[in-house]
Order: sequence, then C-alpha cells, then structure tokens
Amino acid sequence: MQSFQEMTLEELIREGGYDCDCGRHHGTGLKYLKIGRGAAGFLPEAMATLGFKKPFIVCDAHTKAAAWERVRPALAAAGIEYVLYTLEGDPIEPDEHAVGALCMNFDPRCDCVLAVGSGVINDCCKVLAHAVGRPQMVVGTAPSMDGYASNSSSMIRNRVKVTLYNACPCVILADTDILCQAPERMLWAGLGDMLAKYIALCEWRISNIVTGEYYCERVAGLMRHSLDKIVTAAPRLMTRDPDTIAAIAEGLILSGIAMSFAQVSRPASGLEHYFSHLWEMFAMDRGLPTELHGIQVGVGTRLCLHIYDRLRAVTPSRAVAEQAMADFDPARWEAEIRRIFGKAAQTLIDSERTLWHQNDPANHQLRLNRILGHWDELLAIMEAELPDTGRIVSLMRQVGMPMRPADIAESEQDTRDAFTGSRSIRDKYLTSSLLWDLGLLDTFPLDT
Repeated sequence: MQSFQEMTLEELIREGGYDCDCGRHHGTGLKYLKIGRGAAGFLPEAMATLGFKKPFIVCDAHTKAAAWERVRPALAAAGIEYVLYTLEGDPIEPDEHAVGALCMNFDPRCDCVLAVGSGVINDCCKVLAHAVGRPQMVVGTAPSMDGYASNSSSMIRNRVKVTLYNACPCVILADTDILCQAPERMLWAGLGDMLAKYIALCEWRISNIVTGEYYCERVAGLMRHSLDKIVTAAPRLMTRDPDTIAAIAEGLILSGIAMSFAQVSRPASGLEHYFSHLWEMFAMDRGLPTELHGIQVGVGTRLCLHIYDRLRAVTPSRAVAEQAMADFDPARWEAEIRRIFGKAAQTLIDSERTLWHQNDPANHQLRLNRILGHWDELLAIMEAELPDTGRIVSLMRQVGMPMRPADIAESEQDTRDAFTGSRSIRDKYLTSSLLWDLGLLDTFPLDT
C-alpha cells in the first residue's frame, strides 16, 4: 500500500478507507473538503453533494463577525433555509453548559449541524451532532488548531479536561479569505498546536514499547508529513500570505485526518497538551481567564523539549526506581491530588482506584523492566523524533510567540503542579509517567 504521506487529500478521504498492515482499518468520515480563497462559497455544493437541506448553524459573537457575511450570502443565493444559534459567553468553555445550550436550542427539523468557528465551536458541535444523530459540517474561522478533521473533542466534563470520541465533520471548508484575517494570537495557537506533534509522536512510540499501546507507523508518517508542511511554512506565517495560510490549514487538516485514522488523539497530543489542560483546569477552579489552548501548548512544547534534553543524559537506575516505589504513600499521593486538582480530584482518585491502577507496584515493575530492557531503543526514538530545541525556540521567537510559562501568566508552582499532576489526569503514558517510573519525577528540573 502507498504510504499515507504520499497520498493527496482526495485519496486520503476516499470512501472505504484503507486496510493497514498494523492490523487496523483506517478511514475518515470527511467526505467533502475545500481549502483556499472563497471556499465558504462552496457550502451549497457541499450540502447538495451529501443531500443536506437545512443546517443548524452554530457560531459565537467573534466567529459570526469573522465569517457570517461569507456564509449567509452563499446560503441565500441557493435558497437554503437554516436555523442560526449564537453561543453566548466570552470566553465560551467547552463544557456541559455549552453543550446543554446547544441541545436545548437545536431544531429537530434540521438535518445537519454547521459549525462556524474554530476549536471550541467545532468541539461543541461534534458533541451536539453526535447527541442528536446528525452529520456535522464546519466553516473554519482560524488556523488555530488541528482538530477540524479529528474524530475527537477536547471537552470539560465534571471540571476535568477529557477527550470525547464521536465523529469528524463530513464537510470542511477552509476559506483562506477568512483564515488570513484571524487574530495574531490564533495564528500562534495553530503553530503551537502543531509543534506539539514532535513530543506526541515520541511519546506514542515510547508508550508502545513500555505499555504495549497500539502504534501505527503509517499514521505516524502522515503526522510527520503534516508537521513538516507547517514548520516549512511557519516563518511566513505572520505575513498572512494566502498560500502560506492555505499550506498551514492543509497541514492542520492532515493532522486531524491522522487522528481519525488512529481513532485516538495519541498521534497529536502528549505531555505538552497536559500542561495546557491542567493550566486551564486551575484557571477554571479559580474563576480566572486562560490563554488560547494552542499558545499554552506551544509553551508546553518548549518545556518538554528541555525535559528531553536532560532526560537523554540520564542513566536509569533500578535501585532508584524501586526505592521510589517502595517509598510511595497512597495517602500522600491522594492528598497531593486533592491539593493540585481541587474539586476535580475525587474523579481522578476514583479512576485510579477502579480503572487505571497506574500506582500499583506490580504494574510499575512491569513497566520498569521494559524501560530498563529497552533504554537504548527509547533513546534512539528520542533522537529520531525530537528536533533540535534551539531550532524550535528560534522559530517561535521569529514569529513572536510566547515561550515561557511566565509569558502567559503561569507561575512556577502551577507549572510544577501541572508537570507532576499530568500523569494522574488520564490513563495515558506520558513523559511524566516515564520519569515517575524511573523515580525522578518529583525532583526533575524544569526550564521555566
């Protein structure tokens, strides 16, 4: 089979998908895709192609201002009826309140959901579309994240950041006339979300060895291709050149397709995303605003690259790791989780006790044996997947991105808490999990 990175977008989204030698079938629900100037005007054609008649359209005040006057005339010219709902709030949190508002205002006469927006709008509409049993379309308003074509939504449930798996949109219209007008910070966010893939792919391969987690090299190759596409275009990002924005939008969509192929977010997010997730949870608990997710992820990526620079110089010690496990106190761990996560802590404590068992000594011993037995292989993965830290820092500086936690008003304590707490928020093997298994997490230095 031809490698995914050699395929065109049309080949990647072909109906029927692909049987892979990883043992899984890879496919996407994306059926209609347009990237370029005037792409929003193809909305009636997309609807006609898929047989949709009446969309339930969701936006917020910002995305309505950005794109509605390109979407509305296209619908009017085609005589398409619709129901428009504008989510209220600034910012809007992707939580039960937002999804509840959408469900309560959904018109059952509508046969599809149209998201006009970026991250939060797209994620909430995925959950809505899944709940009401309708297909979803999206008109993107910013190249600010890579979730347009993924089959997952990054949501807040019971005050905890979670990934919900539903379905990817069947139509994506990435109109560069709209995307080029996105605020500077949203352009930074899109780049930050993509730089994360270096860490994500490295962790995915490490987890495959340490925990036996599923891994597909073909999907990883597609993600590397999308990452290369964006990093190549990134120095021209702030010029807002339509061709550059189109290349970045294509890279973001390719990244989402890779996630859909894998059916998990693993190829796209790792520890760098968890810095963002926990900073968002801390802010929510305190009633404070947060920075854009992708900007936080960019800062988290720089942190992770420095962590790996130090980790590669470490010589693992069985004695150190086993002593740390012998000294582990479940009551002290629970107290720390309550201090770090506040109201969300009980959900995580219950999940560890009943589902995850990450802290179980027997499970730790199994992971430690694999780590020590494959350390040279793990180092080779780090060498192969991770870029030179200085090159990425230089790129971030060139486009003007925030790079340190203090640049986005995150304290050293919150950064340390996010680092140590990251391994306990989900059953996902991260760099922080590896350091915990080695007995190094609590004292490992951070370049904040």
